[in-house]
Amino acid sequence: MTIKAFKPDFRFVFWTGASVLLGALLLYAFWPKAELVDIGEVTRGEIVVEVSAEGRTRVRDLYVVAAPLTGRLQRIGNRTGETVRKGDVVARLDPSEAALLDPRSRAEAQAALAAAAAALRLAQAQLAEAEAVEVDAVKEAERARTLFAKQVVSRSAADRATMNLESASARVAAARAARAVAEADRNGARMRLEPPNAPADGARLRELRAPANGKILRVHVQSEAVVAAGTPILEIGDPGRLEIVAEFLSEDAARFRPGADVRLTGWGGPTLAGRVQAVEPSGFLKISALGVEEQRVNVIIDLVEPPEDQVLSDGFRVDAAVTIGTSQDVLRVPVSALFRDQEAWSVFRVEDGRAQLTTIELGDQNQNLAAVISGLSDADRVVLYPDRSLTDGQSVRQRLN
Repeated sequence: MTIKAFKPDFRFVFWTGASVLLGALLLYAFWPKAELVDIGEVTRGEIVVEVSAEGRTRVRDLYVVAAPLTGRLQRIGNRTGETVRKGDVVARLDPSEAALLDPRSRAEAQAALAAAAAALRLAQAQLAEAEAVEVDAVKEAERARTLFAKQVVSRSAADRATMNLESASARVAAARAARAVAEADRNGARMRLEPPNAPADGARLRELRAPANGKILRVHVQSEAVVAAGTPILEIGDPGRLEIVAEFLSEDAARFRPGADVRLTGWGGPTLAGRVQAVEPSGFLKISALGVEEQRVNVIIDLVEPPEDQVLSDGFRVDAAVTIGTSQDVLRVPVSALFRDQEAWSVFRVEDGRAQLTTIELGDQNQNLAAVISGLSDADRVVLYPDRSLTDGQSVRQRLN
């Protein structure tokens, strides 16, 4: 019996190979892949707890030059940023003349003048009457004193004549005072109808002088204009003497103490050091950008050392971070690794290439780090910014930067 050699069929070989390759591809496609994640490390060190808020700089001693009376302000020659010394003329004011009267106001003023003139005439007539009565009372008093000396009339008659004279003199004094009031009313009514003439040019200009040394920080009225009494014209201050006013939540500010360290950033330059000077005793209500009512309070902060180039000046925005506590040699985990899982703080701890859901207990924390009381150990690795799709036990692989 002769045994023939097996000759494989080409089609059989082709389809067998294709089936194996397809199976390998399907296996690769559905095989669980490692999730690419960012991984951080649990370290041991210091945690500085800070509370941050937005603030602004302001000059300690700000002087506002205002118009002492209503008038026309001449154009301001000084510009913002110019240096002035105490006593320098910074503005000139031309006091206003009496306002022109419209027809109705003029008619009312003329009627008031006529009434004042009539009242003056009445007062003059009453004075003349009182003076005549006084002259008669003088004569009666002299006659009564003469007759009493000759014992013709009684003492009571002489005393009554003297009292009549005193009463007549008092009525004369009252009539003269009434005439003086009527004259003043008449003159006032006449002045409303006859405004005073303008004096020579420059004779009545009022010079406004700088109350202190410093720089002009703001000019409120630059061009020539009519201003009312009390209108702010410009502000003067020393930009080298700055302080920061920051608006903190009242519950945060209650933990601040004078002298607490402050880190100042976000103003466009290097980080500056400051100290809490005072917490204002009165708070205020403020609506946040999200429409939430917040009770805030101003915290005054001193600069430890101002910047050398004096770029920082009045009205600059700064971010103030006040230190409220420091913990030494504590276990720290990045805040970006934390999330809430069933009312507990948790992280994904990376162990043997898999993400292990781990519940932890936290202590103090700041914007970047949180102190770990229990649940993690030094040098543990955790997933940063964990995705919602990440599950316990899932295979993970560190993302390459």
